[in-house]
Amino acid sequence: MYVPFDELADDARIWIYQANRSLSDSEEQEIITAIKNFLEQWTSHGNDLKAGFELKYKRFIVIGLDAQTQASGCSIDASVHFIQELEQRYQISLLDRMNVSFKQGAYVAYKSLKDFKAMAKSKSVSKNTIVFNNLVANKAEYLDHWEVPAAESWHSNFIK
Repeated sequence: MYVPFDELADDARIWIYQANRSLSDSEEQEIITAIKNFLEQWTSHGNDLKAGFELKYKRFIVIGLDAQTQASGCSIDASVHFIQELEQRYQISLLDRMNVSFKQGAYVAYKSLKDFKAMAKSKSVSKNTIVFNNLVANKAEYLDHWEVPAAESWHSNFIK
C-alpha cells in the first residue's frame, strides 16, 4: 500500500538506490509512476506493505517501509527485481554499492570508490565535502544523517 513518504514514521526501514547519472524530466516522471504502482501492489505473504518513497536530486530512489509491516524474503526479492527492471528500462545502474555520490556546489557528482579515494588523497574532496551516506537504516537516520560532511560518515576513512 503506497503512502506519502512524509507519513512514514521515523523508524521506517529505508533503502537508497543511487543512479549513476541524473534522470531526465521524462524519466523521472515515468519512474515516479512506476514506483507508486509497484508500492501499491507490494505485499508480504498476501498482506499489504505500507511503503512510500522519494526521488531526490533526479538521482536517488529512497524507499521507506513502515516498521510495523514486515517484509519477507520474497517481498524484498520483488523490490530488488523491480529496481533491476528500472535499471534495464532506463539504462542506469542503481544497485552498484561501490560508488560514491557527493556534492560539488549544486551538482551531485558520482564516482567510483577508487576515484573518490584518489580525489581525497589529492585533496579534491575534504572532510567538509557533503556526501550521501546511503547506509542509513531508517527514516530518522535518513533525515538527519544522509547528507553529511564526509567527516561524519564512513567516507571519513579516506580523508585525512
